[in-house]
Amino acid sequence: MSEALLYGSLFSSSFLSATLLPGSSEALLIALLIAGKASVYGLLLAASLGNTLGGLTNIILGRLLPMKRHGRWHDTAMTWLHRLGPAALLFSWLPVIGDLLCVMAGWLRFSWLPAVLFLAIGKTLRYIVIATATLQGMQWWH
Repeated sequence: MSEALLYGSLFSSSFLSATLLPGSSEALLIALLIAGKASVYGLLLAASLGNTLGGLTNIILGRLLPMKRHGRWHDTAMTWLHRLGPAALLFSWLPVIGDLLCVMAGWLRFSWLPAVLFLAIGKTLRYIVIATATLQGMQWWH
């Protein structure tokens, strides 16, 4: 398989994993790292970029939602998100909750630059931790 196809597959999987659609980018990243057929930095870049753009898609979808209030749980969530601001997007890598954080960030009309910055940092750190653990595990195993 060509290196470009490896990166493209990981990018696509990462993008889908960041949206409300199911995806398994972490498993694919681990498999590609174990296979050793591509650059670690290239894989991290493809995964991080795809996942960040997928999260950005959720933010854009959130901006399209009408501003309505929905009850007490809504007020609690809004208070928490307003307190943390765009920094809440550092947790955008969490399953399900991260997708909702991105949608809510768009719905609350967080500023673009801080939102994208924190989103990218959170998504990238997750892949760095996974890659580091995988590579350390491979060294330990051999």
